[in-house]
Amino acid sequence: MGQNPKSIVKTLFSRRMLVAFAMGFSSGLPLLMTMGVLQAWMKEKNIDLTWIGMITLVQIPYTWKFVWAPLVDRFSLPFLGRRRGWLLVAQLLLILSIISLGYSDPVKRTALMVTAAVLVAFFSATQDIVVDAYRREDLPDEELGLGSSMYIYGYRLGMLLAGGGGLIMADHMPFSRVYLIMAGCMLPGVLVTLLTPEPVIDAAPPKSLKEAVFEPLADYFTRPNALWILAFILLYKIGDTMASAITMPFYLDIGFSKTDIGAVVKIFGTGATLAGALAGGIILLELGITRSLWIFGLLQAVSTACFAGLARIGYSLPALAGVIAFENLSSGMGTAAFVAFMASITNKKFTATQYALLTSLIGVPRALASSVTGLMAKHIGWENFFITCALAAIPGMLLLFKSAPWNSTAGAAGAQIK
Repeated sequence: MGQNPKSIVKTLFSRRMLVAFAMGFSSGLPLLMTMGVLQAWMKEKNIDLTWIGMITLVQIPYTWKFVWAPLVDRFSLPFLGRRRGWLLVAQLLLILSIISLGYSDPVKRTALMVTAAVLVAFFSATQDIVVDAYRREDLPDEELGLGSSMYIYGYRLGMLLAGGGGLIMADHMPFSRVYLIMAGCMLPGVLVTLLTPEPVIDAAPPKSLKEAVFEPLADYFTRPNALWILAFILLYKIGDTMASAITMPFYLDIGFSKTDIGAVVKIFGTGATLAGALAGGIILLELGITRSLWIFGLLQAVSTACFAGLARIGYSLPALAGVIAFENLSSGMGTAAFVAFMASITNKKFTATQYALLTSLIGVPRALASSVTGLMAKHIGWENFFITCALAAIPGMLLLFKSAPWNSTAGAAGAQIK
């Protein structure tokens, strides 16, 4: 409480925070390569809306990354250390996969498009495993909230470059060339991986693959309220995630051009998200993680409902800007608190596996529930669809009573590390 402003500024520009920011950028950039940008490409090729919604299934590797995360905890590659070695390999293969996606086509090379999109998601998920483990091990506990905000900053800027910049470029060049440019934008992340030091932790790494697979699960599931925590993580952002998964066709359907979307939704909206992430980090320092989850979760639900109002208004740049500003501001704050909460309940001995298990649950609604969003919007209309998404936030908010009570701290919210 009452943090010294000079101390906050000094921490903000520390090596740890700058690396968290840079790694966030590398993690955020590939996500929209297989979501918004690919959806816009498919829409331009007149692919049916149902299939555009179904393409989100290529995101499934994000939901299963905990399966191969124990390999990252157990083994070290013969260069750069346990975390940086894996990170370099994942980044280089991710670049090649994005290039392959650029050589595909939604109509003429559909099989290559789907295969390349799955590979992008797989290597992006692998990169996320290592980035999350690195950040948890590199940051002291008291800096997790601010570090999560810096990570979200970088993540959203990566999404801005891919989504906003990619869409604007797609109005002036083929999508294939956009993907090649995006692949080149992954190179700064490779440079950071080569230059940043390997984190030093007190806990010894697992001595066997069996230990790397089973002990993280045993360590987690013997804690109080472990199942409530998992349910909360699964449902906390489900409404927000479902709404955002299909917004690209929504914007196009009500008359916005790709340039409108790139400029207002992506560029202007990202400014609101960055403001939200910074505000979220500062509020986290003042209120703590659990209270922030309550406040930010409520704001997220209200902001999702605002899209129903935009559906009724129709084409209006001021209305679009207002809805996007509110939604991205609340989403930036909510994500900062959510990421900090998950990091706070991991055991550093099994960082990659436990964090991957928790963050995989975030991908479940994105890959499964989001896959039917196109079908829902097609049959109930955009306005009713977004109202449904807002109501979907209620179960996650109710689970806060068990997983993160108002007066608790993150470490004591039913998942205390022993």
